[in-house]
Amino acid sequence: MNNTLRVGFVLCSSASQPIPSTRIAVLNMLPYLREAGIDPVIVFDPKLPSETPDLIGVGEHAIQAGCQLVVIQKVRGPRAVSLARQLAAAGVPTVYAVCDLVDVPMVEATTFTVAVTEHLRSLYPPALQSRIHVVHDGIENPGVFKSDWGTNHAFERQRLSAVLVTSAALDQLPVIGRPPAWLSIRIVGRYERGARKWRQIRWNWAERPLGARLAYLGFLLDPRIACVPWNRHGVYREMNQADIGVLPIDTSEASPDKAIAPAWRLKSENRLTMKMSMGLPVIATPIPSYEGVIEHGVNGFLARSPSDWAMCLDALRDSERRRAMGLAARASVVRDYSMDEQAAKLLRAFDAVSTACRPTSLRNRD
Repeated sequence: MNNTLRVGFVLCSSASQPIPSTRIAVLNMLPYLREAGIDPVIVFDPKLPSETPDLIGVGEHAIQAGCQLVVIQKVRGPRAVSLARQLAAAGVPTVYAVCDLVDVPMVEATTFTVAVTEHLRSLYPPALQSRIHVVHDGIENPGVFKSDWGTNHAFERQRLSAVLVTSAALDQLPVIGRPPAWLSIRIVGRYERGARKWRQIRWNWAERPLGARLAYLGFLLDPRIACVPWNRHGVYREMNQADIGVLPIDTSEASPDKAIAPAWRLKSENRLTMKMSMGLPVIATPIPSYEGVIEHGVNGFLARSPSDWAMCLDALRDSERRRAMGLAARASVVRDYSMDEQAAKLLRAFDAVSTACRPTSLRNRD
């Protein structure tokens, strides 16, 4: 008798060209699931990324494929709620995998939910929190890390280099403003190359009033700031060559709807733990997901105001402090945020679904 659990996955982006959340939350986990005896199958992946795709026929496909559990990765909205209910009616439990938003209807419609942080879980109504498991974003390349922190103590003629990794195309440097004379900052983000780069710049320029155009021009022309297009392998080269990892976040940004938490409060630890795993000494704005990872002054710095940032950056001009803090940063995250550990948490969530869906008489017998 085959006791293999077949798990179907409904993705918010293509498995062949995944966005980071699909790659990290699902595709990176598949080898671990197979090793644990689970048979994963992709039952839906859109050609273009979408959180609210057309899901017609997906439920029937999952049932015909023999899925005993279906994971809905970041897909939401009325169609996704209907899909979860359709599968529940057919006796197929569902797990909602959410990374950066609060969606009560999806949590209510699915059997269980996995969220990327404890803080995200805490934002749901208390009655729903027992159905939410925390599975962090796993560190993708733990074997790549710094071995040299240099001897440079930072002067204007011999600058240190900081790296900022973002999913956006930043057109200003949050909180920090302009870097000090002894520091250059490379922003790795959603920037274009060649002709597309100049179209991106022209578009940003045209969208701004005069005062904002001057600030944008200052950002573009600052010799200490470089904007680098992100790619999966290049980002590790950038981090390895940097002296400091920075994560400045504008926490003044508010959501238009006061009932909805602003985006910065929902961020995962992923970009922070990635830099820390590299052995980079880090400075970060104290947002909920970062505060639980950084022990200020030990494995990183938390800096809120521009003056805080200036003080913490100045502290890392010392090469031995960069080395000690970088080593402490890596040691503090490399196990707890590993892909192995997150796969184990995901498997425990699947076990919880299986237990919850067993007949009461069988659970009592256990």
